[in-house]
Amino acid sequence: MDTQPPSPASPSAPLAHIQSLPSWLVGRVAARGRGLVAEAVAAEGLKLVHHAVLAATAEYGPLTQAELGRRLAVDPKDMVGILNHLQEAGLVLRAPDPADRRKNAITTTPEGEAVLTRCATLAEAANARLMAPLTGEEQGLLMELLRRVHEAPTSF
Repeated sequence: MDTQPPSPASPSAPLAHIQSLPSWLVGRVAARGRGLVAEAVAAEGLKLVHHAVLAATAEYGPLTQAELGRRLAVDPKDMVGILNHLQEAGLVLRAPDPADRRKNAITTTPEGEAVLTRCATLAEAANARLMAPLTGEEQGLLMELLRRVHEAPTSF
């Protein structure tokens, strides 16, 4: 009589099968990484979406609120609250857009730039924690493989 446990691909072990799929594992690791980075940037009073909006403003600004929302796929109603938080914290400024005075242009403040610098350090430390179980060589290989999967065409 066979006493072997069912293989992960076995229909009698559907959860084990799901958990053996690369898509499931990548998703779980990504969730862990996002959690570590979210915890890290919370030290600066930010959520991940605040951090992303601040970073996009610094990189592409000055931008209108609508442009920021389109670039980051953030609903306009949500963008108002995010920008209110960032402005109240002194990290961004809203000023009339010189190209269209009916709109506001969003720019980062010097304090916003300083927060981004600190968040970059915090995010690097969080990612180092995520990758800690791997050797340096394994980390490099994993990054190379993830880039290849990410950059691969989506249709075959």
